[in-house]
Amino acid sequence: MPHFVIDCSESLLSTHDAEAINLHVHKAANSTELFGESNIQVRLVPFSNSFMGGKKVESIHVFASILEGRTKEQKLALSKAVITALAEMFPDVETIGMDVCDLEKGVGFSKKKL
Repeated sequence: MPHFVIDCSESLLSTHDAEAINLHVHKAANSTELFGESNIQVRLVPFSNSFMGGKKVESIHVFASILEGRTKEQKLALSKAVITALAEMFPDVETIGMDVCDLEKGVGFSKKKL
């Protein structure tokens, strides 16, 4: 299951609530057709302090963990879709980024496997 963890400045929740942001990222990830919609997991982790270059900044960073096997082009398309969606929601936030990490098949474990 692909997991998307959104780290964002707590102050951004004054314009959009966590549920709206999660839904927007979910829709963007689903639009790539890389995953089954029911498998996409999204959660948001707000933080109260963020510094870049010694200055306090508002920022958003998405950490995506997906099962290995996607091409570099597919991962780039995924990143572009998610970042574009967030940039539309938060046009004044200059720092929006995303990392895509591959999860090795057969290594993870979940409650479903018990």
